[in-house]
Amino acid sequence: MGLDLRICPACGELAEQPIVEGAVITCPKCGHERPFRKLPLFALTGPSGAGKSTMGPLLAARFAGDVVLLEQDILWIDALRGDVTSFRSVWLRMAAMVQQNGRPVVLCGTVAPPEFEALPERAFFSDIHYLALVGSPESLRARLRARPAWREWDEPRIEEMLEFNDWLRNSAPGLGVDVFDTTDVSREATADHVEQWIRARLP
Repeated sequence: MGLDLRICPACGELAEQPIVEGAVITCPKCGHERPFRKLPLFALTGPSGAGKSTMGPLLAARFAGDVVLLEQDILWIDALRGDVTSFRSVWLRMAAMVQQNGRPVVLCGTVAPPEFEALPERAFFSDIHYLALVGSPESLRARLRARPAWREWDEPRIEEMLEFNDWLRNSAPGLGVDVFDTTDVSREATADHVEQWIRARLP
């Protein structure tokens, strides 16, 4: 059985719109049914500068053997930058493949529920839990200005990220997103909070 859940192992058909009921995928061409591991996905989101990337190594050490930590920017390559929807779809397919090994995925990256929930690949997960790390405009602006030049954080891009930070704070309750403000919180204390949040939702 291939790890790409869209491809039927019986006839080789690629299903752009997978037929999923519970934890069973049915091939739309030949009707072949196969079970798969349907686990929750954890999206650690928020604006740049709020601490997502910092959490990656800390959480990886704490969760070794329990979950798989992935950083979404590793696939932010030229081939995908022009099509954000495809970028999100690729990440959901990747996470679904990883979860076939029996461990849930924690995906660290800037994402909001509307960008995942409408995708066909959403059916591969029992739930997607969202935790947004946010910060004060002053703290985020200072952190982003301090980043090295290769990361290309000019003032217009910083202001755009601050707008996303404000939007996320205001929209989180209606989107089912939990929020944690990292402005005056240490890295270790933030990692404690994120760890507890994830462990409370593990199957």
